Amino acid sequence: MNKMKGKASSCVLAALMCWATPTLMADEPVEASQQHVSSQHVSSQHFAPHQHADTQALVDELVEQGVPQAWLVEALGQANFTQSVLDAMEGAAERRLQWHEYRAIFLTEQRIQEGAAFMQAHADTLARAEDTYGVPAEVITAIIGVETYYGRHKGQHRVLDSLATLAFHHPVRGTFFRGELAAFLRIAYEQQVDPTELRGSYAGAMGYPQFIPTSYQAYAVDFDDDGVRDLWENPVDAIGSVANYFAEHRWQPGAAIYHQASGPEQLPEGLVDELSFNQTSAPTVSVAQLAEHGFEPIEPLDDELLVVPLALEFADGETRYRFGEFNFYVITRYNHSHLYAMAVAELAEAIAEQYEEEP
Repeated sequence: MNKMKGKASSCVLAALMCWATPTLMADEPVEASQQHVSSQHVSSQHFAPHQHADTQALVDELVEQGVPQAWLVEALGQANFTQSVLDAMEGAAERRLQWHEYRAIFLTEQRIQEGAAFMQAHADTLARAEDTYGVPAEVITAIIGVETYYGRHKGQHRVLDSLATLAFHHPVRGTFFRGELAAFLRIAYEQQVDPTELRGSYAGAMGYPQFIPTSYQAYAVDFDDDGVRDLWENPVDAIGSVANYFAEHRWQPGAAIYHQASGPEQLPEGLVDELSFNQTSAPTVSVAQLAEHGFEPIEPLDDELLVVPLALEFADGETRYRFGEFNFYVITRYNHSHLYAMAVAELAEAIAEQYEEEP
């Protein structure tokens, strides 16, 4: 069985979603414990290709794409089934919290202050990203702040275990995660990192911006021109990649994210679906249509403007309204939740205000 690649120097990024774990490169020797996987160890693994037909099929597919078979067999032979990953998929906060509860997680004074500090530390990079892609610095910062607390919390799950578990055991989305596992293995091989060392979220999201592997392949950029797209340890590449992601999803430079609105004390149930409240699809309801049902923007807007109407539950029991513009929809491409998009928008506003106040 071929050796996994040897350890890299610190200048090459550690790993999509890892806790500063060492990368593996071909030009340095591997530790003895990494050179070979014993037959006893392999036989204990749930996804060893010679024991798992679906894993072997994935190996065959990736071999045709140029990834060496021995490398794949060794990597997948070390993947572990992880029940906690399947359990976590059932309890995402976006599906169980009201707006005021979700907001409280992210709109903290510390996260706001550290966001302003991140903007200060990376001011030149953020300005270049905004100039290149049209995405405001505070929005890029807020995404990284919500996803990983500015790189502090990139995830503790082995990405290999998470994606293998989801690819072959998720009851609904197995096909999707199989694609992510394939993309992850290609990234690890092509960037010469050890797939067993990379850590991320329970869903396989990685690095400062928590890109899933296919998003990494499609949207990650080498923003510091060092020849490596490193979202794991390089905030410069992460900043450029978040901005590129939004630009590719048609972010509208200079346009608003949302507007405050007024409406009835309680949202009539019949209007939730009729007017597409709290949807994460592109805006389809006009300001004029909403006005016909008693929903009005606080500040005047073009009657023909298409928006995403939002009804948010606050701690005092009241329902308050907002109209999301197309840029609100773009944020939901990152995470398909109206709560997520609103948290990013409000955090961005708070970070920008804090940044302006600091000397």
